[in-house]
Amino acid sequence: MMDYMLKVDRLCKSYQSGARCLTVLHDVSFTVETGSVLAITGPSGSGKTTLLGLCAGLDQVTSGTIELNGLRLDNAGEEERASIRNRYIGYVFQNFQLLPTLTALENVMVPLELQGKRNIRPQAVELLEKVGLADRLHHYPVQLSGGEQQRVSIARAFSTHPRILFADEPTGNLDEETSSKIIPLLFELNREAGTTMVIVTHNADLAKSTQRIIRLKGGQIMEDKPTGDTTPVVQN
Repeated sequence: MMDYMLKVDRLCKSYQSGARCLTVLHDVSFTVETGSVLAITGPSGSGKTTLLGLCAGLDQVTSGTIELNGLRLDNAGEEERASIRNRYIGYVFQNFQLLPTLTALENVMVPLELQGKRNIRPQAVELLEKVGLADRLHHYPVQLSGGEQQRVSIARAFSTHPRILFADEPTGNLDEETSSKIIPLLFELNREAGTTMVIVTHNADLAKSTQRIIRLKGGQIMEDKPTGDTTPVVQN
């Protein structure tokens, strides 16, 4: 039985900028065990969000391989990657990415509708109750605080029972007090669902709450350690 949910091997990502070729990620390799929680940290511009997007099939790699739930993402076309995302992946964005014309309840129902699920309203209501928004079901994003919008985003991400959840700076747009409430909520839902989770974060408390931290710098892995360990990776 496969003991990893995500396997990244010698991953590179470059962009053409005029006459220049900008390399954002270079020779990145790691695996993520099924059911584990990993934090990816590093300074701004180190490639964290790019790496997360590639692992979630949101963008195409330049070279290297990505295997998610036993399926290759690196050589998959856009339509195939979209199908894999729909079936196996949940995503929490820093800026929430809620649909402004839909209520909180409708936003959570969208991924379930895309999967063709039936009788989805009770499930969406239950998730919003779990994240403490029982009295905000019919509010639109503009009527919600930042913390409430992120709660909706988290409920939406877990609605399809994803095999893996990617969270890109889930506390990045929240104040310290709101972040301190969102972090336990994210981990509680994750424990209940048994989901593999990969989190990009600048939040030291959030990173320490995971089982393992990968630190990027200049598009390369500088450290890969269990939380509490400070042994750096020896670069070949």
